[in-house]
Amino acid sequence: MKLYHGSNVEVREPKIIESDRKLDFGHGFYLTSSYEQAERWAVLTCRRRKSGQEIITVFECEEELNNLRVLRFTEPDVAWLQYTANNRRNENATDDYDVVIGPVANDKTQPLITAYFSGLYTEEETIRRLLPQKLKDQYAFKSEAALHKLRFCEVINNG
Repeated sequence: MKLYHGSNVEVREPKIIESDRKLDFGHGFYLTSSYEQAERWAVLTCRRRKSGQEIITVFECEEELNNLRVLRFTEPDVAWLQYTANNRRNENATDDYDVVIGPVANDKTQPLITAYFSGLYTEEETIRRLLPQKLKDQYAFKSEAALHKLRFCEVINNG
């Protein structure tokens, strides 16, 4: 399967970089099966870092991630919301998954997640409001073993 990484730089050799940003699935190398989502990530990364160009790096990956510990969320449900919320609070720092796959809590979902954090919405109400949003997917490769499953294909300069 093809996976896309959107950034402000080329990434021919992926690495897991610890960040102070609170990401949905914790520290990892993030990809998506959606080219459009990768384009959005590239634009946002250029804006946030105020440097570079909008670049999409394309990788091939086996669909079956054999011999890896994989956590897969097929839709935004309560388990996904709790896992994402815990990562955004930096409470899952010690999980031992190699790859986590699931929906992206993107800019449109952020107000809902914030309302959930503040106690305005219950888990069930937050999920009910998220379901119509047709969220794209994300793959967080969280270990060296996982990164070895990726094969670099090409770089596309969108900038």
